[in-house]
Amino acid sequence: MTVTVEQIKQLRTSTGASMMACKKALEEADSDTDKAIDILRKNGEAKAAKRAERATGQGVISSYIHSNNKLGVLVHLGCETDFVAKNDDFQALAKDIAMHIAASAPLYLSPDEVSADLIEKEKEIWKEQLKNEGKPENIWDKIMEGKERKFREELALLTQPFVKNPDLTVEDLLKEAINKIGENIKLEKFVRYSI
Repeated sequence: MTVTVEQIKQLRTSTGASMMACKKALEEADSDTDKAIDILRKNGEAKAAKRAERATGQGVISSYIHSNNKLGVLVHLGCETDFVAKNDDFQALAKDIAMHIAASAPLYLSPDEVSADLIEKEKEIWKEQLKNEGKPENIWDKIMEGKERKFREELALLTQPFVKNPDLTVEDLLKEAINKIGENIKLEKFVRYSI
């Protein structure tokens, strides 16, 4: 079975392992992601995945206030130790995420938190759009599945492209920091105020 670039990227995102290690693990596991994660863990490559289970009892609350004083953000970024919470890189990460929240206005932390009521309202709109576009009804479910996934990702902080580097999502940014700092880092919550 052929391993795709997309599979490699997804495995890299979820494990923090190198691209080559992900490719080799996927090839060895016949493209089975769960088996590939096990292979990476056995080889000591899946650093972010292992650290994700550890508690984040320390951290910082960081803020961003826009220059016009009409927009502000508070973000709680958690880590395992007070030592890391005081680290300049960790504090800079918290500030970058606060700035991202100010710029991108996410409504939820992760895609699975998007309210079912909001999704149902959007589905009604999407059905009307598909009907007006003359799309055959037998493909509506597939199209709406894609629209829902994209809608959830756009509203959720973790799946938004990071404003300073759109090639990374905020979640990818966190995983990079986990691998660099060597501790679990978790976005606990955020609040965005605007006038």
